[in-house]
Amino acid sequence: MNRIKFNNKMLPVVNGCNICVAPEPFYHADRILDFHVLLYVLEGTIYVTEDGVDYEVQAGNILFLKKGIRHFGKIEISKGTRWYFVHFYFDEVEDLQEFMAEERTIEQGEILQSTIQLPKKLSHMENTEIIQKFAALVDYFHSNDIQKRWYMNVKLAELLSLIAFYGQTKPKNKSLSEQICDYLNEHVRESFSTKELERYFFLSYKHMAAVFKKEKGMTMQQYHTNLRMQEACKLLQSTLIPVGEISARLGYTDMLYFSRCFHRFAGMSPTMYRKKAPDYY
Repeated sequence: MNRIKFNNKMLPVVNGCNICVAPEPFYHADRILDFHVLLYVLEGTIYVTEDGVDYEVQAGNILFLKKGIRHFGKIEISKGTRWYFVHFYFDEVEDLQEFMAEERTIEQGEILQSTIQLPKKLSHMENTEIIQKFAALVDYFHSNDIQKRWYMNVKLAELLSLIAFYGQTKPKNKSLSEQICDYLNEHVRESFSTKELERYFFLSYKHMAAVFKKEKGMTMQQYHTNLRMQEACKLLQSTLIPVGEISARLGYTDMLYFSRCFHRFAGMSPTMYRKKAPDYY
C-alpha cells in the first residue's frame, strides 16, 4: 500500500506547505515526485490514484502519497475544494532489522531509536489535535520567524509522530461542548473571538453556539467571561497587582468595562472585592 516508514533517527525536511482552494474543477496532476505528500481535506473531495489504488479523500480525511510512485486523477475534483498539504523529504530506513542492529549503548545509557509506519489514510480527523497542529504548521511556514528553517522540521516531526501513534493513543471522545470548554480554559487570558473558535474547530460559530447553549445552559461568551472573572478573583486575592494591570492581563483593553463585568459577576467592584476577600477565607 506504499506506506512510509517514519523513524526518529533524523528529522523530516519540509519542502513546502499551504492551504489550497480549487478555483475551477480539475483533475489531480499526473506525476512522480521525489518527495512525500501529506494531504488533509477541509472541504469537498480529492480523487487520486496511486500505484493502481483509487483514493477518495473526503473532508476530514488525511492521506499520504509516497515519493517515487506515480499518482494521478481519474475523477474531476470540484471547484471550491479546500485542502492543506505538506511536501517533505525523509530518508526512510528500508531494512528494519538492519536499522535495529545499528543501536548502540553509550555511557549515559541506551540510545533510543524507533521506527513506525505512517498510516496511508485516516478518516474523521475533524477537531483533533492533529489537525490543529497541521493548521499551525501551515501558518508557521508563512510566518516571518527567523528560526523557521529549523523549527519547521521539528514541528513536522511532532505532527508525523501524532499521526503515527493516533490509533494507539486516541483519547476518549469528548463532546463538542467539553472540547470548547477546554479551549476556553486554555485561552482564559485572551479576548473572546468567534473567528479563532471557527479556525480552531473548523466549524461554524453558529453551530458551536447552538450545541454549547443546549448542553451547558449558557453561551460560550458567558462561560468565557465567568472563567476570566474567576481568574480575576484569584489575582485580586493573592497578589497586589493593580486592577488596571489585572484587566490587561485578562485581555480587557478598557478597565472600566472590566470593572463593570466584574461587578456583575461578584456583586461589587474589584477594589472592594480585594478589601473584603480575606473575610471569605
